[in-house]
Amino acid sequence: PPRSTLFPYTTLFRSPKDKDEQLTIVEALSDVDGLIAGLDKLIAKKRAVKQAAMQQLLTGKMRLPGFGNGRWEEKRIGEFTDCTAGGTPSTKIDSYWGGNIRWMSSGELHHKFVHDVEGRITEEGLTNSSTKIIPSGCVLIGLAGQGKTRGTVAINMVELCTNQSIAAVFPNNSYSSRYLYYNLDNRYDELRGLSTGDGGRGGLNLTIIRNIPVPFPEKKEQEAIAAVLSDMDAEIAALESRRTKTRAIKQGMMQELLTGRTRLL
Repeated sequence: PPRSTLFPYTTLFRSPKDKDEQLTIVEALSDVDGLIAGLDKLIAKKRAVKQAAMQQLLTGKMRLPGFGNGRWEEKRIGEFTDCTAGGTPSTKIDSYWGGNIRWMSSGELHHKFVHDVEGRITEEGLTNSSTKIIPSGCVLIGLAGQGKTRGTVAINMVELCTNQSIAAVFPNNSYSSRYLYYNLDNRYDELRGLSTGDGGRGGLNLTIIRNIPVPFPEKKEQEAIAAVLSDMDAEIAALESRRTKTRAIKQGMMQELLTGRTRLL
């Protein structure tokens, strides 16, 4: 391996007397680094492929087999469903918190597919605040924040309630929630630009959400598009999981090899 690759390892461990052992350790760790770098590149490539597919499939520029070539109609969100925002029970009243009702903060939107959340409130907290329980399958949109949260899109896979900085777009039988999720997730910068206030630096609100136009093919085509993109997400997630495990293996190898607890020669 090149000197730049060897340097981090040759300076970290207690040098064995045998230089061959040093080089063997470095080679083993460098091989793992190479595997991680390869996974990084593959993940980046898969993400780029998914992004290109979203640009084509979500606009109707490319149609999946079995679907016609006719132009899609366009509908505003408020024409095919409705949305709501949540709320936060008073943090000064202990009896509102620690119950069995899932309560999601806007910082958890980055999970994208939300299977669980950290917060829990009680029935009393639910009753005495503006939050409300929403069904699974809502498309969630961050309404406020100067950071990355505003305009971030997710979808809840379980019933829960949210804080006031999240809009929940209700599912119904007229459209595919996953299709809407992917469509809006692909329009992050556009959503942030729709924000109220000076230069779009304010926040989104329910009126803005209801007026967002969405390319609207028939539901079966929406579902087919969402299935393709979901498969891509699953492939990327599997690679990310493999990368995480490989990094953990490398950390374990370093602890063993760089201290002499495990010997390669």
